[in-house]
Amino acid sequence: MNNKKVLIYQVFPRWFGNEVEQQVFAGTVEQNGVGKFNDFTDNALQEIAALGITHIWYTGILRHATPEPYPEIVKGRAGSPYAVIDYYDVAVDLAEDINRRMEEFEALVERTHRSGLKVIIDFVPNHVARNYKSLQKPAGIHDLGEDDDPTQSSAVINDFYYLQGDLVLPQNIQPYGLPFDAAEIRYIESPAKATGNDCFTTHPSVNDWYETVKLNYAGTGLWQKMLDILLFWASKKIDGFRCDMVEMVPLEFWNWVIPKVKAQYPEVIFIAETYNPQTYKDYVTIGHFDYLYNKGGLYDTLREVICGRRSTFEITHCWQAVEGICSHMLHFLENHDEQRIASHFFAGDPWKALPAMLVSAAMHQGPAMIYAGQETGEPAEGAVGFSGDDGRTSIFDYINVPKLQRYLKSAGIIPSEDNGGVYPPITAAYRQLLSFVRDSATLATGEFYDLMWANINRPEMERCYAFLRYTSEEQLLIVAWFGTARNNIATVNLHIPQHAFTSMGLAARCSYKLTPLLDTGKEVIMNIDNELPVNFTDFTYKIYRFSKI
Repeated sequence: MNNKKVLIYQVFPRWFGNEVEQQVFAGTVEQNGVGKFNDFTDNALQEIAALGITHIWYTGILRHATPEPYPEIVKGRAGSPYAVIDYYDVAVDLAEDINRRMEEFEALVERTHRSGLKVIIDFVPNHVARNYKSLQKPAGIHDLGEDDDPTQSSAVINDFYYLQGDLVLPQNIQPYGLPFDAAEIRYIESPAKATGNDCFTTHPSVNDWYETVKLNYAGTGLWQKMLDILLFWASKKIDGFRCDMVEMVPLEFWNWVIPKVKAQYPEVIFIAETYNPQTYKDYVTIGHFDYLYNKGGLYDTLREVICGRRSTFEITHCWQAVEGICSHMLHFLENHDEQRIASHFFAGDPWKALPAMLVSAAMHQGPAMIYAGQETGEPAEGAVGFSGDDGRTSIFDYINVPKLQRYLKSAGIIPSEDNGGVYPPITAAYRQLLSFVRDSATLATGEFYDLMWANINRPEMERCYAFLRYTSEEQLLIVAWFGTARNNIATVNLHIPQHAFTSMGLAARCSYKLTPLLDTGKEVIMNIDNELPVNFTDFTYKIYRFSKI
């Protein structure tokens, strides 16, 4: 049994090690710089591990389309990492020596493992770049579309869907986030292929995924090609795949392909990007995924709770909706698709995320994830290029992440004249919280007990969420406060019912000592039938360990 929680750090190598501070709007790689595989040094990886991380999701590894020679079918100067142009290659930008780019990636995998961390990369099964062509596929592998008959729209032998007529790209696209002359468009696709977001028209709009084409799973030929791709990367000692937009691919494919991979690589994990809570269980029981995004449940609810628009009592409904598969749900507060917590589009304050981060990471046995820059309070302010000003760190442009860059320079991971090694307070808070979660066998393997039902008539609990995690060896009380405090302190009178004690295997009618684990607060003595007063400052949390007096 694994006694460590899975805690994932999502990071784009493209910007992690970027040393350039002054950034040009929609700048080129020469102007704005780019991170490299080699920027993840032993020291950098040790720093990530010290954050409490067990797995790194290196995002943007697969070689994806770049503006040359067709800027009209690429978004941004750097291009979308989800418009893969060669499934058997790695991004050229990330290599110091492009002729040895795969060797550099393999060395990164080795360094990551040496640091005690595991490696996750993307698998993008629904769509590829419009001009996809693998130049690095192994001998004997047929390329996508190589055996297609374009005269048949969706024949089972085809890897793509073909439409009647030529492709007509949107006339108002701005591939760099800058004005673009439609007269420059020269990419020709005849007959047109269906666009990646299930857009079956020859005229995709500027809001469609016009830079990608949809894959056709009607026949088993594509299934085998995708299995070959997964096995290729698993053979390079990849520990897991974050699978993009799995709900746009037939569930039957996952039912077939994941057992095939695990037959050869049983330890490899599969993470599903899922959004429909009504089908979550199918992707565990039929699709064989290890973990699923809990975006449509816990993320959406916690975001509303953080912003004061929903009560903490609604958090209970989130786990009830996935009861039976709670240990398979991946919890997060940020990723590349979501807005930064510190942005004015979300909470405007990174500290407001801390109680939600504890709930995300500690509620059940399943994994949690943070996004590089979250631990430094990155707000993603302003437009940097194609993505505009939307509270997200751009995945399309050559950029830095300012607060993360300043921290990495201070820590000596990025060269700087003023290496101070001083952690920002928000980073120190994440380190303390996530390291505790990672190393707690109780949080990794223990049972869960929601205390909200026993406190339903207490108004102060509208901004508080309390639960228990326990094994036969240890019992923990976790209380998260999502509100502000009057006169710098808020008090919640928490009721812990006798049923909770018996569920934890603790004797009735005894006194217990509650010891705070992550702060210097005083121990609390309580009887089984007593209420527990818990004091909070703004957006904080408490973790207590029970022990019998």
